[in-house]
Amino acid sequence: MSLEFIDSQIVTEFVNDSKAFEKWASEKFRALDADGKGVLSRDELQRRSGKLSSAEFELQSPDEISDLYDVLFSKFDANGSGTIDLQEFMALTKEIMLAKARGIGNSPICIILQGDSLLMRAVQRANA
Repeated sequence: MSLEFIDSQIVTEFVNDSKAFEKWASEKFRALDADGKGVLSRDELQRRSGKLSSAEFELQSPDEISDLYDVLFSKFDANGSGTIDLQEFMALTKEIMLAKARGIGNSPICIILQGDSLLMRAVQRANA
């Protein structure tokens, strides 16, 4: 974990850098795809919830987490297969990160980031 300053521009520029964003999303997808089938099932994600999100995610009740997955799958399982493929995962991640960028706004904020998070990758890219 690291204490970093970030603003919406840092996040937006990283998400819009197709090469960097897709590399990160592909790596994260492969890490979450425990069975190696090339898709993420609801059960697979729920078993690995700590790998998917931040500490706040772990503080939610099982019912709240279940409701979150209901929303994610209804919105991002575009083909209705009951799984999320790499393209759907990238679209989901991009939408979530752009929403975070809007929430952060233009004034830099100080935040603790996990080393392998998308926000940390965005900061690393901006500092490079």
